[in-house]
This record gives sequence, structure tokens and C-alpha cells, in this order.
Amino acid sequence: MNHSNFPSYIFRTAYRLVLYGRWMGYKARSSVFSQEGECASEKIGKIYVINLDRRPDRWSFLTRELEHIIADSGESLDSLSERFSAVDGRLFENTEFDPNHIRTVYPLRDQLLIEPQPTVKLEKIDLDAEIRMTRQEIAVALSHIEIWKKIASGENAFSLVLEDDVYFKYRFQVALEKAWEDLQNLGAIREPFDLLYLSYTEVKNRAEKSDLTDNVFIPHRGLWCLSGYVLSKPGAEKLLSLLPVRGPIDLWINHQFKQLKVFATAKSLINQRLDFQSSNSYSILPVLSQIGAMSDGSPSIFESKNIIAPVFAFGDENSGLTSLAMALSMLGYRCCSDVRELPIREFTDLMNRHTNRTFDAYVNVGSLTDKLEKLAELYPNAHFIQLKTSDSNGRILDGLKVGNGERVLTLASNQKNKWNTLCEFLQVPPPASLYPELPDLSQRKLVNIDLHARSKLPKAKRLASDNSPWIIPLGSGGIGPATRCAATQVTHQSEFYKDSFNEFEASFWELRKDTFPSNLALFSPQNFSFTDACGILLLKREPMGVREYSAASISSIKSFAFGVFEAEIKPSNVPGVITGVFLHRNSPRQEIDIEFLGKDPTKLLVNVYYNPGDEGAMFDYGYRGTPVIIDLGFNASCEFHKYRIEWSPDSIRWYVDNHLVHERLNWEPTPIPHLPMQFHVNIWPSRSVELAGKLKDRKLPARSFLRSIQYES
Repeated sequence: MNHSNFPSYIFRTAYRLVLYGRWMGYKARSSVFSQEGECASEKIGKIYVINLDRRPDRWSFLTRELEHIIADSGESLDSLSERFSAVDGRLFENTEFDPNHIRTVYPLRDQLLIEPQPTVKLEKIDLDAEIRMTRQEIAVALSHIEIWKKIASGENAFSLVLEDDVYFKYRFQVALEKAWEDLQNLGAIREPFDLLYLSYTEVKNRAEKSDLTDNVFIPHRGLWCLSGYVLSKPGAEKLLSLLPVRGPIDLWINHQFKQLKVFATAKSLINQRLDFQSSNSYSILPVLSQIGAMSDGSPSIFESKNIIAPVFAFGDENSGLTSLAMALSMLGYRCCSDVRELPIREFTDLMNRHTNRTFDAYVNVGSLTDKLEKLAELYPNAHFIQLKTSDSNGRILDGLKVGNGERVLTLASNQKNKWNTLCEFLQVPPPASLYPELPDLSQRKLVNIDLHARSKLPKAKRLASDNSPWIIPLGSGGIGPATRCAATQVTHQSEFYKDSFNEFEASFWELRKDTFPSNLALFSPQNFSFTDACGILLLKREPMGVREYSAASISSIKSFAFGVFEAEIKPSNVPGVITGVFLHRNSPRQEIDIEFLGKDPTKLLVNVYYNPGDEGAMFDYGYRGTPVIIDLGFNASCEFHKYRIEWSPDSIRWYVDNHLVHERLNWEPTPIPHLPMQFHVNIWPSRSVELAGKLKDRKLPARSFLRSIQYES
């Protein structure tokens, strides 16, 4: 699993020079590969390369690798290779798959059997918890299955299967020949093995294996990656008989080792390249974080790209303009959309070609419709997108003179593979997530807000924020505090709920038993209790296997899209301890926070995390969000007070005892979270001394008291 941050351009360039240098001046010869001769039945006669249609660059790089190794029959390995068009997870038309080939849900126990986590107390977790494979994991599994079918029906005794993001290690052919000779001496060639790993990484605590020779071992469990392996014809037939695959393909293969004749070279001979950005997403990583097996709190950083800008988009009503705006945001554009006019400052900066404008994409902005010729003249590199419904001509951009038309794209609302078309036009790779499908918003009117009323709000200090395309840097302008988008009308049936905690309402609340990387504790249901019509959230020193502290968290079973969420609470005043009242979701991660920092309970921290995308988009960038500290004027840990979040499509407001203390509007400094979230209350010890203060065990246990919760959504 390669889930590290993508390296810089300088690193990638240097890395490629090193790879090219391995083959400079010579070609290697390998007697293990051949399609001809008396011993062809004991050689690798075919190479299958799994390559996405949208990644011809990877096929080109790997072909060059294969050209530098000569088979026993005299031809280079590229002549033995066949490109297989990989199943693309971004292009699935539906989520139904042949259950005889693949089961898309697998239990946590399958993962922990292959890579045990010694610090995880198994009695505290649900081993049968179902994990749903990501679309990329499904696509990879389906691609390998199709290759197995080719090998099983083919004439070659042995075939090499490669994924397209690999390279051969130095002296690959020498190490492979030694391993092959050992396998011949062991009788594993004439009575062929099923599978030989040439590329792998061992689990963190080492794979279970039996060493046979200096060059070969038998794995029993614990090998990740299936990006380079030799498969025999009988091995392919056997794998097909063992279907369906359940879970990621490299995990499932481990569970079949007892029924297969599997070997591995003493060292991995094929590695994954570091200069290709992985588009895979891994279903197990969030689960490992929740059970505490992963405690690395380092943030994921969005890779900044040299995007083509500015981009202007217009179109018919209900042609997908709001979805396009979200798609551009997912590509890293800072996008202003669905407004009648731009804020005055932004409009002036745009029309005067100022480089300090906030946005680099403008979608469905009414005041720009009659400025197309001028914008094309002002910005020779600008790109224009026209959206149309399937039954219209979409004439807004017709007649626009922009070069030879190469900077104008027309998209139909019913067009398939929008990602490919859009990304080819903008010369960027598509994200791993599906193209968003959001209902179109009408052009909203910007209206003035009461700046005088804002000046009366409590003193607030903006702290350091994450750096991402979805956060406006301090002082850069944008839609900003002087204007706001009028609230979008949302038609829904209002739902009201209040809980005074006389007893636990299991139909509304879930007692959590998970964690997250920056949390020093594992949440435990036993740490939430009742007394005198009050809920108590407890934090104490207690060895929990993966953590040295236990804490408490409750969350709503339902998710909500907009509403009013309130808690009457008395938080802890122990340094290092955070009490939270917040809304949260994953995929993409979005969050609206109220937090009390134990080191100073006279202040309130409010925060927003925003990541773009529709349901299921794998965006989770940033670890600080956009925090603001507010002076309360009292010590929150001394008495109960009511804290409220009001969340609408165009604003977020925070209240204390029914008094407004802070407000954020669209792009102030983030877009407003737009997807359903769960409502949470928790207490936990933070790894960040800078944020929460230093935790001291002698001041534990710590408690926060919860008198009531209510919401209207």
C-alpha cells in the first residue's frame, strides 16, 4: 500500500534519471524468459501488463524497462508483453458485480489475520465489522481476474503479470535466474508452482515464512502488493476455482496460500515507482485509524498543480453547472459559482487582470455572461466551458472567437465519462472519485450584511489554517465579510429532537468505541454514564492496548443536512483535554466544530473543515481546519451553558446562551459544508500540546457534563 504524499517535481526528475541510469550502455539477458525451444515449457513465455487507458505514459515507461532485458530466445521482453486494458474504477456504470467473481464486503478479521496488530485488544473491537471495498480495489481485483482467465486459456506454462507502475531492480535478471534454478532443483518447475512473488512488501511485523534456499522462501501469510508475480497455467486455473475474491486482491490471495503452491524470491525484485502518483484508495486505512492501529497524525497535503486558469463556464438551466463547479473544485480550482454577480473587489481584479484575485474558476456567474469577448481578449490562456441539456443547442458560447476553438469545450448533461473529457481539456489527471452529480443551484443574489452588528460580536482570533485550494488565505478577499449569498431555499420536513439524559436513547445515539490518530485515547462505552439527569463523559488513564487512555464519545445514529444543533454542557478544565460538540462526516471529510480547550476554558474554539466532492469522494486534506478562538467572558467549566450551531446552505452561526458569537458565510474562508453529517459530543486527550496544553496524569480523571442535547433539522 502506497499512501504517502506525492514527491516534488525536482525529486521526480532526479528519480527518473537514476532509473534510466541503471540501463545505460548495456542490455541484460535472462534465460528465464522464452517462447521457443525445447525448454519453453519451463520458461516464462508471456508478460501481461495491466494498464489504464488514461495512463499511456505508464505503458511507455514500462515498455522501455522491458526493452532492456533480452529473452533466452533473443528478443527483448517487450516483444513478449501484452497490454491489458485495466478495469477503471472511475467508469463503473453501477455497483453490481458478479457475486461469483467478487464480494465487495469483507470482515475486519480477514485483515487482522494477515497483519496482526499486537497492541489492539481484540475483545474491544468487532472482528466481524464489515468493510466495503473502494471502487479502485474492486477495479484492481477485476483486472487481475481477467488476466487469470487469459493465462488459464492460453498456451504458456508460465506468465509474468505486472501492474503498470513498477520498475525492475538492479540486476533483476541475475536474482531471478538464481531463484528459478532453485525452483527447478526443488521440482517446482516440471510440476509447476502456482504463484511466485517477484514484488512484495512484508507486513509490519514480518511475514510468516519458511526459508528454502538463499533465493526462495515459502510464504504462509503477510505479503502485501500484487504488482509483479509469475503465475503458472495450473495456478491460474486454481485461482479461478477459488473465486469469489473477497476484499482487496492482495489480502484475499494471502487467505488462499494454504490451497496454493506459492513461493517468493528472497528479496523483492520489482518495486513500485515513486514518481507516479497513486490513484488507489484503501478501504482498510480509515478502519485501522479508528481502532487505533494507526496513530500517525501527519496531515495529507493536497498536491498543488499548475492548473490552466482562469476557467469560465456557462450553460442551460439544469445542465449540470453546480456539478461542474464541484468537479473543478475537486481538481484544485478555487471556484466561485452560481451567483448573479461577483463581489465588487473580485470583479474589478478580474477585469483589470490583477494577479491577486481570489478565484481561478467562475461558473454560472450572471454578471460575466456579456463579458465573454472581453475576457477572451484579457486572458489569452483562459478556457471556456459550455454546458447544455441533451435537448438544447446551448448557444451561450456560440460564436466566441478563442483561437481555433481549442479553448472552448461543450459538455452535454447526458454525456458519459465527463471526467475524461474535462480533464483532457484542462490537461490534468482525473481524481479517483466519481464525477459529482449535484442538483443545480440558481444564480443567487449577493446582499449586504450588517457590518455594524458584526462589530459587536465577541473578540475572535483566526489561528493558522490548513493550506488547500478550498481555504481563502487571510487577507486575500474573496466573497468575504462584505457580501453574502442569499440563503438557498431547502424544502424538507422539519424534525425536532431533545434529550435530557434521564436515560440513554439507543435509537438516537451511539456510544463510540473507536479513535483517530491525534487522539491519545480509545473511546469506550463504559466511560459514558448518568447521574442526576446529566450525562458524564469520562477521560482516565487506562491501558487500552493501542492507547494508554480511555475516553467517551456519543454520536447521532442519523446524519443531517443542515439544521440547528445545541448542547447544554459543562466542559473539563484539565490541560491537554478537549471537549467537543460538533458535526462530522468522512468521504469527503467535512466538519463544523465547537471545542473547549482544557488549558483555557474561558475561550471557545470554532472550526470548519471543508473537502470537496459528492458522497463517497475520497478527499481528506488538512488537520488544522480553519480555527478561530473566541473570548467567552466567563469560565465555561464552572457552570452549564448552551452552545449552538446553526448550519444553512449559505452560512454557519455559532451561539452561546442564545447570543450570536461568530458567523461564517460562503468562502469565509471556506465553502459551506454541503453534505449530511452526524452530530457528536466527546471528551479526548490531544497529541497537540500547542493546541490543548500538556496532559498530566495526576490531574486525571477528567469529566465533562452534558445536561441536554437538541436538534432541529
